[in-house]
Amino acid sequence: MEPGARSRAGTWLLGLLPLCVIALAVAAAALLDVPGLTGRLGPPAEELAVERTVLRPGSIELVVRNQGPDPVTVAQVMVNDAFVDVPLGRTEIGRLGTATVRVVHPWVEGEAYEVGLLTSTGGLIVHEIPVAVATPDPSGFLGLMALIGTYVGVIPVAIGMFWLPWLRRVPPGRLRGLMALTVGLLAWLAIDASVEGLEVAGQGAGALGGAGLVLLGAATAYLLLSGVSAWLAARPGGADGPRLTLLVAVGIGLHNLGEGLAIGSAYAVGALALGATLVIGFAVHNTTEGLAIVAPVADRRVAPGRLVVLGLIAGAPAIAGAWLGAAAVQPALAALLLGFGVGAIVQVITQLGPTLRDDAGRTLHPISICGILGGMALMYATGLLS
Repeated sequence: MEPGARSRAGTWLLGLLPLCVIALAVAAAALLDVPGLTGRLGPPAEELAVERTVLRPGSIELVVRNQGPDPVTVAQVMVNDAFVDVPLGRTEIGRLGTATVRVVHPWVEGEAYEVGLLTSTGGLIVHEIPVAVATPDPSGFLGLMALIGTYVGVIPVAIGMFWLPWLRRVPPGRLRGLMALTVGLLAWLAIDASVEGLEVAGQGAGALGGAGLVLLGAATAYLLLSGVSAWLAARPGGADGPRLTLLVAVGIGLHNLGEGLAIGSAYAVGALALGATLVIGFAVHNTTEGLAIVAPVADRRVAPGRLVVLGLIAGAPAIAGAWLGAAAVQPALAALLLGFGVGAIVQVITQLGPTLRDDAGRTLHPISICGILGGMALMYATGLLS
């Protein structure tokens, strides 16, 4: 072996040495049954999280996950303080394992129910159903979810992109204000996705990451898009103009993925009113996203085909999100995906920052501040409609 290869091998062995030592220590502790590692004081820690509720005629199904350190066995089930039959048996649910608890019990649409899961050790986990509504069959509304995703994602973004001819007539000095308006729009989307992600994370098992999944998704998307941005900047033409607007479309698309998740999930549990008011509200709210996409290319010509592709990148993820949500996507995965949207939008805002600078090199000047606040206010106002 050559001296250089021996040196590299020695370096790797030194790096692995602490890992080998800790592995040997753990193995020795397990074999010797070291006091303090296996002994337990007090009752077992039983924690069940209800991740999904399915209501069928004459039955209630709860998909539960064990988020505690100890196995859990569901022995009895109560509905509104009355014990009911459960054809589940005494199935033990291991750590992070899932099980479906099916309760044979007639329920009345529109009524509220409280389901109590009594464990074999006497613990009680209570789950509330505020309004009982039959759960639709996911296989029957994929087409409907695609249609709704088109209504609230693709069409509004495409309509908003029709602002491009008007933007080209705006004096160059005022484009800074419009770019600041774009930053404000995106900032509100990031706030909205963060709140939604934290809310969804709280509905699932905290042992899978909880709110940390939103931060993990945000950091992952931010770093990935930063790498893409650096790669684009190294190519001829830099990362300005058309390539910058591509990043904006990607960021908005990831946000619309989360929006579609919320729509699909709500429909899956029968909590989505498919009325014209809801569709119109989402449409008006998302139309402003089209403005954010075309603003970076207001000073140059863009092929119509490219605009179509950008519109699909930004709007079509709403369809995919609706499908995922309707198929009972896990809360932990939904929180992670919503975090992706947050990180992507924050990275895009970072890219747009230099376009706000005035002749003195200031990013935050009166025009940009008014534009940012105006964009956030616009998104808030249109969000009230949905």
